[in-house]
Amino acid sequence: MKYIFLFFTSFVFAQQTQFVDFKSVSGQLKINAKEKSVSGILDYDFEVLKPIDTIKIDAKNMEFTNVKIDAETVNFVNTGKQLQIISSFEKGKKKLTFEYSVKPKQALYFVAIENDDVQIWTQGQGRYTSNWFPSFDDVNEKLVFNLGISFDKNYQVVSNGILKAKTKTDNQIHWQYKMEKPMSSYLLMLAVGKYDKKEFRSKSKIPLEYYIENKDLSRFEPTYRYSKRIFDFLEKEIGIKYPWKINRQIPVRDFLYAGMENTTSTLFATRYVIDSTGFVDRNYTNVDAHELAHHWFGDLITAESSTHHWLQEGFATYYAALAEREIYGEDYFYSKLYETAQQIKFASRTDTIPVLNAKASSLTFYEKGAWALFVLHESIGDKAFKKGIKNYLKKYAYQNVNTPNFFAEIKKVSDFDLVQFQQTWLESTVFDTPTANTLLSKNKAIQIRLEVDKLKKTPLSEKEAFLMKTLKSDIYHTVKVAIVDQLENEKYEAKKQLLLAALQTNNVEVRQAVAITMSKIPEDFRLDYETLLNDKSYQTQEIALFFLWKNFPDHQFEYLDKSKNWIGFNDYNLRTLWLSLALSTPNYTSNSEPLVNELIAFSSTKFEATTRQNALEKLIGFKIINDQVLSNLVNATTHHMWQFSKFGRDTIRILLKNNEMRASFERILTNLNPDEQFQLNRLLAEKI
Repeated sequence: MKYIFLFFTSFVFAQQTQFVDFKSVSGQLKINAKEKSVSGILDYDFEVLKPIDTIKIDAKNMEFTNVKIDAETVNFVNTGKQLQIISSFEKGKKKLTFEYSVKPKQALYFVAIENDDVQIWTQGQGRYTSNWFPSFDDVNEKLVFNLGISFDKNYQVVSNGILKAKTKTDNQIHWQYKMEKPMSSYLLMLAVGKYDKKEFRSKSKIPLEYYIENKDLSRFEPTYRYSKRIFDFLEKEIGIKYPWKINRQIPVRDFLYAGMENTTSTLFATRYVIDSTGFVDRNYTNVDAHELAHHWFGDLITAESSTHHWLQEGFATYYAALAEREIYGEDYFYSKLYETAQQIKFASRTDTIPVLNAKASSLTFYEKGAWALFVLHESIGDKAFKKGIKNYLKKYAYQNVNTPNFFAEIKKVSDFDLVQFQQTWLESTVFDTPTANTLLSKNKAIQIRLEVDKLKKTPLSEKEAFLMKTLKSDIYHTVKVAIVDQLENEKYEAKKQLLLAALQTNNVEVRQAVAITMSKIPEDFRLDYETLLNDKSYQTQEIALFFLWKNFPDHQFEYLDKSKNWIGFNDYNLRTLWLSLALSTPNYTSNSEPLVNELIAFSSTKFEATTRQNALEKLIGFKIINDQVLSNLVNATTHHMWQFSKFGRDTIRILLKNNEMRASFERILTNLNPDEQFQLNRLLAEKI
């Protein structure tokens, strides 16, 4: 019955766009960080297209007052999920005003940071904006949003559109933002934090604003290294000028995803705020390009339903790949397509849901959708493809689209068999390997990669000469990584010379592959493996430090001394590893208490979820556990990031199998806050 009800209400609401067209909304909001609440006055302009007696706005768990139509008080119903205005609405233009307040359960997040500061940000994709702002879960209802936000004068406040005014009142500033074109509600955003920003202009004179926290100013250049170049490339490649008045990019702490393409203002995770060493393993380039591409494919034109979600994610993934090809070259582009083809083929063994299905996986929507576009692009030629894309974007600008809309524009520029194409790439879960390999084989690196992969089951003695020749060649590094991966289960004596050749490539990625595959390090390979500690890669250093420490107890002091000042990424991956190793090395320190306290501090709420999880994994893995560690672990179960909260729950379940640990959790229960107590009680009540 539950599902029938949900379908019915969704069906009824979907019909509203046929009766009512919401044009714009202006909101004046106040945010209370202490109470984690939002309140505001909203002013909606709409037009009644056909007579109707009830108008609905999605609004979760909100309170409403002063609800008026054209300045006249009207009856309304607050269902807890919707604001429903009841009246005899006749055709014509109307104005709806009301006040609201809410403590959002999701979609608007308050992240406490050091010095009692806070970051506030939104994540609306899906049907979530209506948790903090009365709006429309239906993506087909597009309107112009104009927000004004009042907040503490020491903070930057960002929303969609152009900043029209900043007005100071007492200790607050009122920020007034204005959009000119309509968008779906899931793209509405807020970001509040203490940021610096640098301003640039694209070749087409669009203002580009790149934000960064003051503590990370030294990381600005590597973080945004290719941002302007990506912007200029996508404008040229897509053939349609960026459809909005400004582009901003803002890193936020404990973000739920890699990035989000809120119109004019992309939010992205702080894990991509990196220095030049971190750039090798974890850079923003792909996320940057993907979210920017969405400003055309998603923000400008929006898929009318989840069935056609590939029109957003497939397109953004493909254009991000094209941007990376512009930056990193053809070998990178083809190697990445090859890797995703392998992932799709492997997944297709069990994944029975194709691209044109609302329940398709992310891999299908993103990567197979991108592959479909690559095949189409190659099949009809660059000129026809670009013309079709340009016509498609022009025709449906600021509207909603489906797959037939896109295909109709392709048909105008090519006689390519789109029926067969749709069956093969969008309706079948089988990956068309022959077509893929034919297209990939245009690239020399992939030709060699295919040869390498064919040798997986060939005895090493029969392929060694070819592998050595390839390792010593100038072929693209991903082929050499594939060789190292293929050697993982071979006997050490047989593969030693190949591993040495891999190290001698002096390529960070190839050397990292050696680090990963050599969990057991023979003594006569120790000195060569130790060179990995000097690589300009925090990820390689982390792997090498751990495996060397584990394999050579007599050299542990030496490794710890060398790495004692390492920090790593902004999640402190190297520092937390060093602390756990130092505490687990007999007689390394005469006073372990400061080290224990530092590692436990990394697991506390003062740090982001990734840092906390790093620390908790090491504390528990090395059995450095006290009441504070357990309390921090319980707190993890209350975090808004589902990955971190799941880690907390799963780890507690494992610990509860030990009776002493269970007793410890029961002992700390009374010292926890109500949310923590609720989560821990649930776990304690589970049957082991």
